[in-house]
Amino acid sequence: MSNKQPRMSFGKWTLSVFSISALLALSACSGDNTTAEEPAAVSESADAVAVEPAPLVAEPEVVTPEPAVESEVSEAIEEPVAEAEPEVLAADAGAKLYEAQCKMCHAQGLLEAPKYGDKAAWAARLTKGKDTLHMHSAKGFNKMPAQVTDKVSEAQVYAAVDYMIAAVS
Repeated sequence: MSNKQPRMSFGKWTLSVFSISALLALSACSGDNTTAEEPAAVSESADAVAVEPAPLVAEPEVVTPEPAVESEVSEAIEEPVAEAEPEVLAADAGAKLYEAQCKMCHAQGLLEAPKYGDKAAWAARLTKGKDTLHMHSAKGFNKMPAQVTDKVSEAQVYAAVDYMIAAVS
């Protein structure tokens, strides 16, 4: 009985090592902690190399201590909370934005936009309330894209909506 094992050529051996390394690297970097449904063996023609998956090692949980709270407070100084000041707009800011942006759709009724001054088209929308119209115009609704951008503030959009509502009221 002889203990001769088939020898692998250098090229096949190198290819096998790189294939196994790539497989292990991809499985280690997958990001999910689920086990793969792939077979554990890689086969090349007559030569077979078995790969056993490495056992998953749970990382120790890092516990950070809560900061100590001082029981005595010598002086309690409360700073007033600074609220965002409302943007001050010109009286015609709504009209200007309507002419620059809103008129493209609302003058002709494009994308089912209610036409400027059309009381019947605006009646159903006005039943939802002014706040809802403001929100829909700022963030977008149905076919209307959001109008608040880096160049147009929320206050300007609200002023344009108020301008269009005033035309049908």
